[in-house]
Amino acid sequence: MPPKRLLAAAVAVATVAAGTSAATAAPDPGVKTTNAISSSFADTFADPAIIQGRDGYWYAYATSDPLVSNGPFGLMHMARTKDFGSWEYLGTVFNEQTKPAWAAPGSFFWAPDIRYFGGRYVMYFTVTDTAANPGGDPAIGVATAPTPSGPWTATDGPVVTPKPDGNGGYFGTIDPAMLTAADGKRYMYYGGFYGGISVTELTPDGLHAVGEPTQVTIGDRYEGSYVVYRDGWYYLTASAMNCCAGPTTGYSVFAGRSRSPKGPFVDADGAALTDSRVGGTTVITQNGNKWIGPGHHAFITDAAGQDHIVYHAIDRNNAWLTDPFGINRRPMLIDRIDWIDGWPRTRAGAGPSEGPVPAPTTGSGLGINSTDPAGGLQLAARRPGDALGGPTAAISGAAQTRRSAPAGSLRVEADVKLGSSFSTVLGGNQVVASVARGKVTVTVGRRTASAVLPADFDRTQWNKLSVQVSGSTVTARLDDAGLAEVYAEARLDVPGLKLKAAPVRWIGSAEVDNLTVRPVAKPVQRLAAVPQTGKLLAGDDFNGALGANWSWVRPDAAAVVADGKLSWPLQNADLVGGGNNAGLLFHTPPAGDKWIAETKLHLDTGAGDIRNYQQAGMIAYLNDSDFARLGNVSIWKTRQTEYGRELVVRPSDGATNYGAAAIGCSAPTQWMRLAYHKNAAGEHVYQAGTSVDGKHWTWGAAWVLSAPAKLGLYAHGEFTGANPAPIATFDYLKFYESR
Repeated sequence: MPPKRLLAAAVAVATVAAGTSAATAAPDPGVKTTNAISSSFADTFADPAIIQGRDGYWYAYATSDPLVSNGPFGLMHMARTKDFGSWEYLGTVFNEQTKPAWAAPGSFFWAPDIRYFGGRYVMYFTVTDTAANPGGDPAIGVATAPTPSGPWTATDGPVVTPKPDGNGGYFGTIDPAMLTAADGKRYMYYGGFYGGISVTELTPDGLHAVGEPTQVTIGDRYEGSYVVYRDGWYYLTASAMNCCAGPTTGYSVFAGRSRSPKGPFVDADGAALTDSRVGGTTVITQNGNKWIGPGHHAFITDAAGQDHIVYHAIDRNNAWLTDPFGINRRPMLIDRIDWIDGWPRTRAGAGPSEGPVPAPTTGSGLGINSTDPAGGLQLAARRPGDALGGPTAAISGAAQTRRSAPAGSLRVEADVKLGSSFSTVLGGNQVVASVARGKVTVTVGRRTASAVLPADFDRTQWNKLSVQVSGSTVTARLDDAGLAEVYAEARLDVPGLKLKAAPVRWIGSAEVDNLTVRPVAKPVQRLAAVPQTGKLLAGDDFNGALGANWSWVRPDAAAVVADGKLSWPLQNADLVGGGNNAGLLFHTPPAGDKWIAETKLHLDTGAGDIRNYQQAGMIAYLNDSDFARLGNVSIWKTRQTEYGRELVVRPSDGATNYGAAAIGCSAPTQWMRLAYHKNAAGEHVYQAGTSVDGKHWTWGAAWVLSAPAKLGLYAHGEFTGANPAPIATFDYLKFYESR
């Protein structure tokens, strides 16, 4: 039972409610975004991180690069927006006088990660070279500021120190991402392709690593991590392959999840991110429009409860900030994240958007000015707040919105400084979400769910409180700053719950800032369509000699058709750069603008050892310097399915570039598909899919070629110590209708 004073306050609120207006949904402001969202102020804005300040602005930060072509080199960049439709550039995080004193001269500062806790903004970043070991010993630095635009004060040493590799060099201590977890501890995720991603505990102030780190990915697959908490799971999301290969960049983001912030992190198919046959469920990859290499990302949740991914990508037609092989042009993009069957998918799996799409929902409905919330409430006192946040609303006893919230799904969110007890009441008295006695509690009728706050949770600091009713699910969550971290989350599923139209009420005491009340965004629950096979059009199941539909480039006499298979010992050869000595076997594709090619491949490359770069698979080929190659490949200690692209990027001397995307999980027996179609511009798109059982397919990256390609098979790789050579066995190559 609540105390008598709270009961009295509830009666007072109910009395006031009798005079409120009827429920009205907030009108759609109609703000759209078009990628790249940083184009109004920057040519490149790589490795973006983002946070909402208490002034209502969203602040974005980027890695050190020239902001525009031929511009000066900036020591990390800052910009802000109110609605994601227009942006204001704020300058650099550091200058030569304020950058960390312990960084070596000429060090770069990469990959900022922005947080808010303990009453201040905290930015983590990569320092590529320290003064202790000049020459390349990366470490994680940290700086703090009273506002999201600074001024930033770097600490006098790294959060995570350089890690020697035992051979005179250093592992990749790069790309930080902080998380406050439900156990009350703060964690730092960091690392990259050389050494893997690790997680270490931080001191409560977030400024020092403590204890021993735990490696959570294999050593040569992932970088650019970001961790979010959702529905009891910690999701480790990270980028794979090469960030910066110009028009052949295949960077993509993948996910694994765990019940513990320390892992192990496992993908939707049960493969761990630490396995040699490395796991990872696709979050975003390129789809055949102009954007390639989407990655190094952050997540945000908007006022309607819709998640979004902020990331960089490359326009394949305008890939360089400087000359080819120089700095890549990597502007900032944003797209919707849909949670489907428990996994984050960008636009339900459709990938980067190219045209106008709805912007994240910002601000509040119900006539509330989110940066001056007292004006939209009854029985709340206006306080002056501070220079950053502006006016706040003080609730003491009871308050409510002047207008009724609409019936159905609803999200109420605010920055709060909490008193001893504070409740949010929705739908009349249908839903009560309370913070009291060290718990977050949700009550619907006789149903109750609670989550315990950490013992050292500081209610006197600004924290983020969200209460959401989405269909029959009610959640109440306290966290640092709404960046998918968590102090405590209570969740209750109430079948048949239908939230009534009523004012939003608060009972208890708190200071409130950045208050928003919005209908919840309608969730997308089905994946976007992927290519499906129709009737068989052509092909060969290798039950006889190769016929007239087959042709070679550099014939290999070791490739033999027998017993219903094509057996092809891997050639000690390659097709990348100047090493164009590998044999290629092609089958005439069907006529038409849409079809799917499929093969079944067996290639045993073992696991856990180094067999660079044994591989076999399918290829779409224009010439030795212009092709897309899908292979089951050994890359250092990993076994991956790689979809690579080579093309000429400097016509003056024929210099080529190669990059690749990763797709699905590797297996000794693997099915592969290349789906061909023409896009809206009439370009020739080849999208790759893989399967480990021939039934369930993972569709991934698409590469665009300038003309219809030859389609065939390959088996090669620059490798040593393999005697006899591994044998790639193909069961068939077939072509199907695509529908």
